[in-house]
Amino acid sequence: MDRLKGKVAAITGAALGLGRATAIRMAEEGAAVAILDRLDEGQALADALTARGLKAHFWPLDVTREEEVHSVLAAIVHRFGRLDVMVNNAGVAGANKPTDQLTEAEWDQVMDVNVKGVFFGTKHAIAHLRAAGGGSIINLSSIYGLVGAADNPPYHASKGAVRLMSKNDALIYAPDKIRVNSIHPGFIWTPMVQGYLEGQADQAAARSALDALHPLGHVGEPDDIAWACVYLASDESKFVTGAELVVDGGYTAR
Repeated sequence: MDRLKGKVAAITGAALGLGRATAIRMAEEGAAVAILDRLDEGQALADALTARGLKAHFWPLDVTREEEVHSVLAAIVHRFGRLDVMVNNAGVAGANKPTDQLTEAEWDQVMDVNVKGVFFGTKHAIAHLRAAGGGSIINLSSIYGLVGAADNPPYHASKGAVRLMSKNDALIYAPDKIRVNSIHPGFIWTPMVQGYLEGQADQAAARSALDALHPLGHVGEPDDIAWACVYLASDESKFVTGAELVVDGGYTAR
């Protein structure tokens, strides 16, 4: 229960899915958790955690707006006294079209959230992490930041960018004792994946096919990623930076 005792963690896209699971597990492990999201469900999550005696607060945030990111991170430090962990989790799947059929607006929408959002989160967390004497930045990439799947070009490009941003920032900020790592989930049972299945004619067959992509025989659960985030946020990973933590049921092992 104390793996993150005394730490303050900010999590973008924390209202649902992977971010929500991460906020819950980090709070349970002793962190004060800043739940950041555009969705009102973030307030309900913060209320539920505080009702359990855990430390959490919700701030509405659009990660594509730099001034919002700057002001919200400052507000977190004002409320909790410091910032130790920045989880850049907010992301969108975007338009699933071949490259030659994508519009500029469709491309930009994915890049704005998935890449620029990570840039802003990292940029404005650095000063606070330095003030705390170091810390951990955790960037959510994807298996599709490692391998291709012949679909969704902007998503692949954005997650590949997050992978290399993480490695480069790990080198830049190592002297400040700021660790930067990326997590690469396989298919995880989240609203995003549910939405994908709901768009299929035969949802049961689509779910079976999705499960079969993973050698372990099933898609993952949000907690599979949440615990990876807890590890990278904790002092257990004090010698880990610039790494790719792949949590994919064996998807990329082929």
